[in-house]
Amino acid sequence: MEDVKIQAYAPHFSVLRIENPQMNYVGEEQLLDERRFSETGALSTRVVHGGIWVFSLRLFTRGLAFVRTVILARLLAPEDFGLLGIAMLSLSTLETFSQTGFQTALVQKRENVRSYLDTAWTVSAFRGIVLFAILLVSAPLIAKFFNSPHSILVIRVIAFSSLLSGFRNVGVLHFQKELNFRKQFHIQFSTTIVDLAVAICLAFALRNVWALVWASLAASVVSLVLSYLLHPYRPRIKFEKAKIQELFGFGKWIVGSSILVFLITHGDDMFVAKVIGVTALGLYQMAFTLSNLPATEITHVLSQVTFPAYSKLQYNVSRLREAYLRVLQITTFVSAPLAGGIFILAHDFTQIFLGEKWMPIVPVMKVLAIAGLVRAIAASTGPIFHGLGKPKVETKWQTIRLIVLVVLIYPATSRFGIVGTSIAVLSSIFISTFGFCSEVIRIIGCSTKPFGKLIILPLLNATLMVLILLILDNHLHLTAIYKLLLMTGTGIMFYLLITVFFEFFLSYGIRRLIRENLGIRSIKS
Repeated sequence: MEDVKIQAYAPHFSVLRIENPQMNYVGEEQLLDERRFSETGALSTRVVHGGIWVFSLRLFTRGLAFVRTVILARLLAPEDFGLLGIAMLSLSTLETFSQTGFQTALVQKRENVRSYLDTAWTVSAFRGIVLFAILLVSAPLIAKFFNSPHSILVIRVIAFSSLLSGFRNVGVLHFQKELNFRKQFHIQFSTTIVDLAVAICLAFALRNVWALVWASLAASVVSLVLSYLLHPYRPRIKFEKAKIQELFGFGKWIVGSSILVFLITHGDDMFVAKVIGVTALGLYQMAFTLSNLPATEITHVLSQVTFPAYSKLQYNVSRLREAYLRVLQITTFVSAPLAGGIFILAHDFTQIFLGEKWMPIVPVMKVLAIAGLVRAIAASTGPIFHGLGKPKVETKWQTIRLIVLVVLIYPATSRFGIVGTSIAVLSSIFISTFGFCSEVIRIIGCSTKPFGKLIILPLLNATLMVLILLILDNHLHLTAIYKLLLMTGTGIMFYLLITVFFEFFLSYGIRRLIRENLGIRSIKS
């Protein structure tokens, strides 16, 4: 649940005929879709179409999530978000340390994965039952650890999410594997609508954390039901040891990396909740959610599309290099001004939309906005490592990032509170990103100069934009909402003007990128 800095990774995959001797569910429409794919199934077309669906999904869902966040922040207290944060941290901890990495391994496989699905679903269902039972029993211990007795029942109710997730139809993984995200759009959009409606209605009625809890469960139920309605595959209980061992051979590095990412991205939450308290956790998670929203959305969209695309290009290094550099260019071009805008507008935004009770998050948002930009650059490398079957590389650098965070988080938080926590997070991301980028440069055979140019130019542009807005802010004497609108418009125009300058005098290449459908149309299978 991203609103509380918890990301739910759901499988997304496309229509792929799966022959089942016990159940022939391949319909006429599905066969026509396959024939159409074989005739016009260039990788470029699938990537572009997949990107459109994923971007549309994120545009709609994040717009609704923003509305949800603003309304709930007005109706509920930071402590309510903190209570849900503890429950979601507990659930996410168990899910992370018990995950198998099977779904990522199945996406990465080039061959038909039909024979693996029943076993993968059986393991997932069994895991969901076990996690549900553990959370029910351990809820009092978790609440005691965080010194939050009110979180016991919240944890036990949220535990049903792991049970529902375990029984989700594994067949939907094909929506991602073949870059067909249309049905995944329907699943996630529907769950977002349900979460929004339930949360807002109950927040008006209850004015407490249970509005968030019941909304989360309602979304999980809808996701489970739709996974079976929208994909014809029907899993059966099956346990094949050989297939489990094969999938785990690749998945173990995904698991290791995911555990490290969890400790990195949620270790700060745990530390804040334990050392400072539940209210501080609510404030910190709200700051993280808002400041990292652009980076989260950009990387989420690109990773869904580029991971399976890179998997298909793994034996064509030149086209893989071309694809990655264009993805990096669009990532930095979009992320840099968004991070700069959050940095300069954090105070006015918080005051207008969230209210005075949330003002302590402003300095945290400024630091985390920079961290979000750096994280977006680092996140663009992950699909390369996974798509080429090299998840070990990511694990290595995530370990270094975790070490840096562990070393810095206590002294920084002790001295500066949650602002210090955010500084420790920024430092760990900044150091590890150098490692991620150097590994990608080596793997794709790219020289440092063009790689650095794609990062430095938008960073310079965003820095100039921030300086202009700082000068403007000191001379404006308008009400908060008018100042926010004027500065937003000015920032956009200035960034675009500098981009035009870079395009004509420094051969930035963004015009070509736009003309070629974000740089992916020319990449053929």
